[in-house]
Amino acid sequence: MITASVKRLPAENGISGWEATSRRSLPVRSLEGNMTADWLIIGAGFAGLSAARRLLQLRPDDKIVVLEASEVGKGTSGRNSGFMIDVPHNLSSGEYSSAGLDATRLEMAQNRAAIAFARDAAAEYGMSSETVDPAGKINAAATARGMKLNASFGRSLKSAGEEHRFLDASEMRKLTGSNYYFGGLHTPGAVLIQPADYVREFAAGLSRKIDIFEGSPVTALTRENGTWIAASTHGRVTAPNVILGVNGHIDDFGHFRGRLMHIFAYASMTASFPADDFARQVSGDDRWALLPADAMGATVRKITSGGRSRIVIRTRYTYETTITVSGRRMAMMAEKHRQSLDTRFPGLKNIPFEYSWAGRLCLSRNHVPAFGELDEGLYSACCENGLGTVKSTLAGMMAAELATGTASHELEQYMDHAEPSRLPPEPFAWLGINSVIRLQELRAGREG
Repeated sequence: MITASVKRLPAENGISGWEATSRRSLPVRSLEGNMTADWLIIGAGFAGLSAARRLLQLRPDDKIVVLEASEVGKGTSGRNSGFMIDVPHNLSSGEYSSAGLDATRLEMAQNRAAIAFARDAAAEYGMSSETVDPAGKINAAATARGMKLNASFGRSLKSAGEEHRFLDASEMRKLTGSNYYFGGLHTPGAVLIQPADYVREFAAGLSRKIDIFEGSPVTALTRENGTWIAASTHGRVTAPNVILGVNGHIDDFGHFRGRLMHIFAYASMTASFPADDFARQVSGDDRWALLPADAMGATVRKITSGGRSRIVIRTRYTYETTITVSGRRMAMMAEKHRQSLDTRFPGLKNIPFEYSWAGRLCLSRNHVPAFGELDEGLYSACCENGLGTVKSTLAGMMAAELATGTASHELEQYMDHAEPSRLPPEPFAWLGINSVIRLQELRAGREG
């Protein structure tokens, strides 16, 4: 008998504006009592829900159970910036695209497979254009260095035969209402989502055919007589096959320890303001989405619904060995967000932030997933390397194929990677990684 006790459970840091403004149609059900299933999926984020949907496609008559420690949309999946990006997006590199041409094309093919899967789900489950918007994205440059990074990225895209378009300062000003940006690089293949709405509507669609239990954290996972038993607060699930879609919490289940970096990204959302002529004068079009030309800069989105607009800004990162950060740290980051927003949009200085939060990313040093069969009937679809919307969707799809023995060229290519590299021991990892983050943020300068 093998037992893994799970001593740390997911925690929310601040209230995500995406979750707070989200709509929910699925009633909360918690696991009560004991049950059996053919498949157990732990985690109801991008990876877990995608694995469940792919299993339904491959094994439509099997019983599938999903356990979520918190509520769908409250965890990391409802805390990101909502970009499903098809082109390279390597946060651990100085440039988004740092690989060779073949690797770049493979990454784009994989990203697009995940986006196609997500768009099919959105259509099947009736998601609106406000939840899933295929509008593309812009890498916005606010420095001469940012312009050089965009030019370099453009050359990489051109060599791969990828469509893209450069925007000058006047075009950026017309789009955003801001004089802050020198230029931009638009790529049309990205899909913008309201992340909390997306995972909640995804879960609601799946719930017609599978059981999803929220507020049901797994506190122990035991293998006994060829079967896995997941113990939760008020019951347990027994299944021969388990897929872990828990991202960075995979090391709390005893796997990939000392190999994964847990990076906190911080974000704030303004209170809503009227989408009137003045708002358009000071903040441009009703909807736009900017990534920074430098990966350590600020991600900024404007969203509009029902005649009201909001700005969402994400910037600043820290590496932590804990799963929570202090209120003081959160307040300090919110102040940084205020400074970044006010320099970009001085006409919005009187609009306060209504929500500030942190989300926990999982990265590996060598930019590979924590994926594969960990034990008989136990599979990992974890470590999204800073692009959870797409990479976790793909990992969930591939985990379902691996677990069901479904051979595919996509799975063969996806599994062709090394194991996540080891990190230095603590406290050297904490000192080293945070030092690198600070240096990169200083180098990003006005992009942040």
